[in-house]
Amino acid sequence: MTRPILYGADYSVYVRIARMALEEKGVDYELVPLDIFAAEGIPAWYLIHHPFGRIPALEHDGFRLFETNAITRYVDEAFDGPALQPADARGRARMGQMTGMLDAYGYRAMVWDVAVERLEKPEPDLSLIAGGLRQAETVLRVLTSLKAPGPWLLGNQVTLADLHAAPIIAYFLKVADGQKLLAEFPEILAWWDRIAARQAFAMTEKAD
Repeated sequence: MTRPILYGADYSVYVRIARMALEEKGVDYELVPLDIFAAEGIPAWYLIHHPFGRIPALEHDGFRLFETNAITRYVDEAFDGPALQPADARGRARMGQMTGMLDAYGYRAMVWDVAVERLEKPEPDLSLIAGGLRQAETVLRVLTSLKAPGPWLLGNQVTLADLHAAPIIAYFLKVADGQKLLAEFPEILAWWDRIAARQAFAMTEKAD
């Protein structure tokens, strides 16, 4: 089989999630840079890969796929390497619950409403940040309640839940608001120290 091609930008949280899955599996892949925020807009050719013009998208031996959760599950199941999904139905369901919660309630609040607002706006909207932090607090509280005993979110096995959470929380921690809030959740903070030390995390760090 040819090596898979991942389309996306290294600044993207969701591209990093897919890249971490590829790294954890030890897959040799090609990252094709694609900046959806470029002044010239999204190139027409890319809409074949992702009709909604988002990132990432994956191509492997003529098989095209978009949506990060679909990509990471495919990567886990199509390639050799350590399993990134629990073997039992309840574990997989809990994994899906965690990634779904992060997508629906964590990403917008943590990344855009707090981190991007602080980092990129000359005059950040403090009410937006406050709302984002309230939502982020709920996400971290629920993540704590769902976390299984052990070093990782689902226990002793690194799963797609860990790889999904890490880039979102990494972006959140770029700002003091995020660092202060995470410190209030010692179990998730300890998990963060472990996931941030993994090679897959270091290999997907955006170069400044």
